[in-house]
Amino acid sequence: MQIILQKSKIAKQSSIEITGSKSESNRLLLLKALYPEFKLENVSISDDSSVMTRALETSSNLVNIHHAGTAMRFLTAYFSIQEGRTVELTGSKRMKERPIQILVEALQELGADITYTENTGLPPLKIKGKKLDKYHVSLKANVSSQYISALLLIASKLENGLELTLEGEITSVPYINMTLALLDEIGVKASFVGNVITVKPTINKLEPKTLVVESDWSSASYYYSIAAMSPLDTEIILSSYKENSLQGDSVLADIYKHFGVITSFEDNKIRLKKETFNTEALALNLKNAPDIAQTIAVTCFALGIPCDLTGLHTLKIKETDRLVALKTEIEKLGGQVEITNKSLHLSASTSINNMVSISTYNDHRMAMAFAPLALKTSIVIEDAEVVSKSYPTFWEDLETIGFKMTRNEL
Repeated sequence: MQIILQKSKIAKQSSIEITGSKSESNRLLLLKALYPEFKLENVSISDDSSVMTRALETSSNLVNIHHAGTAMRFLTAYFSIQEGRTVELTGSKRMKERPIQILVEALQELGADITYTENTGLPPLKIKGKKLDKYHVSLKANVSSQYISALLLIASKLENGLELTLEGEITSVPYINMTLALLDEIGVKASFVGNVITVKPTINKLEPKTLVVESDWSSASYYYSIAAMSPLDTEIILSSYKENSLQGDSVLADIYKHFGVITSFEDNKIRLKKETFNTEALALNLKNAPDIAQTIAVTCFALGIPCDLTGLHTLKIKETDRLVALKTEIEKLGGQVEITNKSLHLSASTSINNMVSISTYNDHRMAMAFAPLALKTSIVIEDAEVVSKSYPTFWEDLETIGFKMTRNEL
């Protein structure tokens, strides 16, 4: 499906309810599979979380997680401890290009029986579930935090728990802390001292409770971008959010002050208000929140603000190479971008080309990050249905606040 976004103007004040965090949901879904005594509320309605749910509930020995990278990492760990069960874990063509060797080798070091069925270091995987009694493993600290979280999520079910040593500078610390906080919330004992994370095994049954998933801050980023591009005094209210969020992307509240967007917390909601204009250059290290890099880059481009975004080395192994994709699409719009393997440098722009067709590369964040540009010019989003990976109601929600669009079924 192609969506044509006409140049739009949003309501002065609007409200949106956003689905639960994909990051929190997928962690809690796996923990619920290990500890069925828990109940979950406000679980993400994203494709990724739906895929995760189906994979955890299926009795099939072939599990296809399509484009869901988080599910691939978490389920590799999960199925490795399902004693007596053999599973082939596969995914889309792009998933078969995304590295997983670091996680596989860590699990093998703990005693897991995992083999590659096509190419070494890449999915698909054949996993024979068994009891893992080894408890110490080391991992490079600058790898995807999902490898680390995958190990932590199953750690309390290992016979002796887990002692995980992280070597070097740690990437995406907030996502590791999110996993540890959720373990703490359900009653699993863990510590993170220096570069060593220790998780104790659970001996007794955990106390049943209901866990409520906070709404997704990554999804909120697109409304921060919209607020930044809007006239002064525009307000957007989003629910449901916590001021003491576990999500690394909650740094949006601080980052978007640079664009004159002020955040206030009220009754599990956030109010975004455009209060000032600013065209000063922006320099950010996003190693702890790489998923919002696309949104920030597009916001800067729309407002004619130069930016230097660093700490982006994990973007090359996402749904697409996000750095290359950003450079390609922003330059089609008239911008100037330079990239390295871990950074993006945007020059100040003075105009935006009209009716440019944005390729989305099977990447939900490409579609959603570029959509706010419709406040500046008409724009076309290709393969617009890709947003269902994390935010299925995105286009309907944009219409609710005033965006004008036409859908073309191709």
